Amino acid sequence: MSIISWIILGLLAGAVAKILLPGRDPGGLIGTTLIGVVGAFIGGWISARYLDRPITNEFYDGATWAAAIGGSLVLLIVYRILFGHSRSR
Repeated sequence: MSIISWIILGLLAGAVAKILLPGRDPGGLIGTTLIGVVGAFIGGWISARYLDRPITNEFYDGATWAAAIGGSLVLLIVYRILFGHSRSR
């Protein structure tokens, strides 16, 4: 997949991660979107590197989506733990 495909996948994975983990995010919409993109890259890298599940060239591959959403969820949880209380409510 090209870098543009990974960015689109990351945007969608960030939206899915936000739906699965509702609540207030310290970074708002832009922060959550960036977390989705970075999480997709990290999830894909972990999947290819450590789980012996290479990322295919297919945009619609379920494992690729699972890795991207998983990476986004983990990154969103870590982000909330680190920066969740820095914003006034």
